[in-house]
Amino acid sequence: MAMLLFSKPRSEAAIAEPRTAIIDIGSNSIRLVVYQGPARLPATLFNEKVMAGLGKGLAESGRLSDESIAIAVATLDRFAALAREIEVTSLRTVATAAVREAANGRVLLDAAAKIGLPVELMSGEKEAIAAGMGVLSAIPEADGIVGDLGGGSLELVRVKKGELRDRVSFPLGVLRVAALRQKGKGAIDRRVAKLLDQSGWAGKGKGLPLYLVGGSWRSLARLDMHATRYPLPIIQQYAMTPDTIARLVRTVSHVGKGVLKEVPGVSSQRAPMLNDAAAVLAALLRHLKSERTVVSSFGLREGLLYEALDAETRAQDPLIVAARADGQRLGRFPEHGDLLDRWIAPLFEDTPAMKRLRLAACLLADVGWHANPEFRAERGIEIALHGNWVAIDARGRAIVAQALWTSLGGGNDSPPAIAALATPTDLKRAVQWGLAMRLGQRLSGGVAGPLERARLGEDGSALTLHLPGDDAALYGETVQRRHVALATACDRTPVLTR
Repeated sequence: MAMLLFSKPRSEAAIAEPRTAIIDIGSNSIRLVVYQGPARLPATLFNEKVMAGLGKGLAESGRLSDESIAIAVATLDRFAALAREIEVTSLRTVATAAVREAANGRVLLDAAAKIGLPVELMSGEKEAIAAGMGVLSAIPEADGIVGDLGGGSLELVRVKKGELRDRVSFPLGVLRVAALRQKGKGAIDRRVAKLLDQSGWAGKGKGLPLYLVGGSWRSLARLDMHATRYPLPIIQQYAMTPDTIARLVRTVSHVGKGVLKEVPGVSSQRAPMLNDAAAVLAALLRHLKSERTVVSSFGLREGLLYEALDAETRAQDPLIVAARADGQRLGRFPEHGDLLDRWIAPLFEDTPAMKRLRLAACLLADVGWHANPEFRAERGIEIALHGNWVAIDARGRAIVAQALWTSLGGGNDSPPAIAALATPTDLKRAVQWGLAMRLGQRLSGGVAGPLERARLGEDGSALTLHLPGDDAALYGETVQRRHVALATACDRTPVLTR
């Protein structure tokens, strides 16, 4: 259920582009996220989290503590006020395992209602569906098992071909693990094995990846990135093997909490839970027989947004939707990216996956225009590598970054951060894209007309630029240099025809 919040006139910005929000009352944290932008992949306008710890001690007492309820109520009061000030169009408030299972969960629900926040109490199955939808939103081609570890529960969902299949919810959140440890060595492994066996999930992940959702597992990924000095601090689609997880189990059991708190992206509230999160993950991999893990930055909240979309909108490519939106927002001419991609396409026999990355690069080709001229190429790398993209892995980010670096004047060499993430063959192709984009932008001045009339082509020996009629006047010295640079990079001879 969603609610409207307005009691005063809305600003022009809020009217032009609606703002939706979700308040997620979890067993560990309460979070408000406000979204604005394309329905398929809206940008995050605001994000705030409070570690209320509602699920702490729930396994022993069966109740939410008075302290955690007080923190939660104060947080919800603030979030409702913020949503009004931000001019949120609609707000959905959901609660998960801790509130659902606590004997006094109604106390919090009633307090939220008094604030003006009707709360949707999600079942374990609804949690699983939302987590699965979140992963499909970010990784449309996902084929494996989604695992969402929260404070109070663990959800598993089989995803394949854009669909949710089997799903299950277990009372095994990270806040319940301390009680399990008191039962002796191996208790966590035995508990996971029993739950999977009884539900028919044992061995169900054989040969498949386990997609990781949840703050504790994302923090484990950040720890591994820190330990291995991984060159790209982006957790989306970061992959880890069972051996890596086993090493992390040993690491977090021996290092002090102070060391963990120094890891970038790992909050001081989350650090004490990493040992338990790692232990559950290691046991889950062992008994599911999954071969690797893939981190998803999207989960329940994004799944709720994705679930509400119609089939046509869901089918849109989230990377292309986001790149087109950013290109239009940061560039000069809104139609430029799609046209540029069509213009350079005849030069390249790319695979469908590479064509998709080429289109993303073209859509972002003008994002450096407003930067200082000395740093336009760096701006391109920053956006490609560090942008809030989904449905793209580190290799893909590096390929797009190389194309933008070259297109924006950075040259044909690869900066170290890029070279470490993609193969020389990948980057050579990206350089060629970048040079073709650079030629098209200089020839046309960034507007549509010249590109609609001009043609690029190659026949195995010549790289031909055809300029009809009066457009031959556009072939100035700078355009000629860029034509030669592109032809050289493609091992072709530059030819101009009229």
